[in-house]
Amino acid sequence: MSVLSKEYFHNEAAAFEHVERILWPKGPVCPHCGNDKRIYKLEGVRSKPSKKNPEGVERHGLKKCAACRKQFTVRIGTIFEESHIPLHKWLQAIHLMCSSKKGISSNQLHRVLEITLKSAWFLSHRIREAMRTGVFDTPLGGNGKIVEADETFIGRKKGFQKKGGGAGHKMTVMSLVERGGDVRSVVLDRITKVGISKVIADNVHHESRLMTDTASYYMKRDFNVAGHEMVNHYRGEYVREDVYTNTLEGFYSIFKRGMKGVYQHCAEKHLHRYAAEFDFRYNNRTARGVNDSERAMNALIGVSGKRLTYDQANPAGQAL
Repeated sequence: MSVLSKEYFHNEAAAFEHVERILWPKGPVCPHCGNDKRIYKLEGVRSKPSKKNPEGVERHGLKKCAACRKQFTVRIGTIFEESHIPLHKWLQAIHLMCSSKKGISSNQLHRVLEITLKSAWFLSHRIREAMRTGVFDTPLGGNGKIVEADETFIGRKKGFQKKGGGAGHKMTVMSLVERGGDVRSVVLDRITKVGISKVIADNVHHESRLMTDTASYYMKRDFNVAGHEMVNHYRGEYVREDVYTNTLEGFYSIFKRGMKGVYQHCAEKHLHRYAAEFDFRYNNRTARGVNDSERAMNALIGVSGKRLTYDQANPAGQAL
């Protein structure tokens, strides 16, 4: 049976029950006052009549708090808040984004979910916010572990024209990966020795072995790690025993195919969300025993406290 045949992908009441089980494992909690003792379920409540729905629409999942007397649903305080898109379509979108190895375009979501392109674009950015873990206080690696560091270049910076060689006109993403563990990507304004050193100092455990290539910003640097070893790509060296950056090269191959082949255009102000999306899928990969359904479940766990308004996502009001 197909995963998308599950009831909560097609039935709004079942969708609310599914999200409530995940976000409220111990029962409903009022988002207004924090009360979790006396919460009442309101049934049969309908929205105000409109030309499109003369009889109104049933309001699923509506609750009332006995302490503050306010009404709420599980949508409040999440990426779903104030969205007119049915919750079961949100769940479909989360599953599609989590199960598509190189991502899924807003145009595709617009066609599959039968919503407007603008809504699909905004919905996908909200889901990327849910995928952002924000866990940067726990360093990668540790005693006896290996962390690889590398960078890649995406698209073109706004207002920059290519002049001569180099990649100064492109957007820069630096990534760190612990072999067998997580990847962590950071968007940089530009590459400098100071910037590279700070990213490594903030994200790599001092007892790790660090693997890089021989780019100038890695040369003759003290990164305060157990060991720093390099491979010289300019001389055709890619592997020397356990010294290589091929783990990150593999991650970047998927990342760049997705950015070029699926998303195609990305504004610099949104790049950190796209990087978070690819990081999330890699960190919840099949090789670590996480299947598509579990990956979507992990994304759903992260929807709380990740409110993103349209003005925040598109402050300049630019055309999509």
